[in-house]
Amino acid sequence: MRSLVGNFGRVALVMFVMAGAAWGQESTTGLVQARRFDSIRIFQDGKSSQSSGTSGGQTASAAKPAKPMVHKFWDTENILLFAGVGAARGLDYASTLNIRRRGINEALLNNETVDNHAEFAAIEAATTAASVGLSYIFHATRHHRLERWTSYVHIGVTVAGAARNYALKTPHPGM
Repeated sequence: MRSLVGNFGRVALVMFVMAGAAWGQESTTGLVQARRFDSIRIFQDGKSSQSSGTSGGQTASAAKPAKPMVHKFWDTENILLFAGVGAARGLDYASTLNIRRRGINEALLNNETVDNHAEFAAIEAATTAASVGLSYIFHATRHHRLERWTSYVHIGVTVAGAARNYALKTPHPGM
């Protein structure tokens, strides 16, 4: 059990280090310049369609700007990923209650917390919300790959933990 908790701590530490490194790579001057560039480009596009009296049938759409790599936070992929995180947390909830019914101790939380179903469900919901929140931090700082990978890793670790719970052998007294 200590080995599992130690491994979980190491994974959490690595995630925090990765988040800190990603946050540190963002330069504030580059961010300001990028925002200025976006506002100038938008301003020029709006102005060119109104005041550029081009003759010969040319319109402002002839020179389309390149599609930016930015996406909305609540796009289809994120919605599906967050639903996957919620489903994985639900699977973890069910598998943990299953092992408790079979008389096996929970490895990461104490048994009293797990046996209080409302408290345990609130913890599962809070971890889902924390995952969405961390994804939003990465989105706001324009680390879109990390934004998606947060959900990928969360789903993978949670499903692996649930599979481990279901794979545990039920202890039979007297054998």
